[in-house]
Amino acid sequence: MVSLKPSKQRRLLHTLPLHQRKKLLIAKVSDEIASQYGIKRIRVRKGDTVRVMRGSHNGKEGKVTEINTRTGRLAIEGITRKKADGTPVYVWIHASKVMITKLDLSDPRRREKLEKSKK
Repeated sequence: MVSLKPSKQRRLLHTLPLHQRKKLLIAKVSDEIASQYGIKRIRVRKGDTVRVMRGSHNGKEGKVTEINTRTGRLAIEGITRKKADGTPVYVWIHASKVMITKLDLSDPRRREKLEKSKK
């Protein structure tokens, strides 16, 4: 039985092991990628190009520069804000709020897995 208590839901997210935490980093792929590889969503990786679909940065596109597996959020190139002292910092965006527009296929394992799923 899964609890409905918000505090227990938050605790569950904070205590997830890494092999389950990676599911927090799954994002939808664009229609071109979906038709090319026969997939609807995939785990976001550093180097992927993504478009923000929700929030105040809606429509902006950039390359993923950092990933925080603890929170499931991404730092995207070009999406920054200024601190009080003027230095720019990344705006961290949740992986579920982005769409992957271009995959980074530099990893042979990832490329091989995508080729297998191709229809």
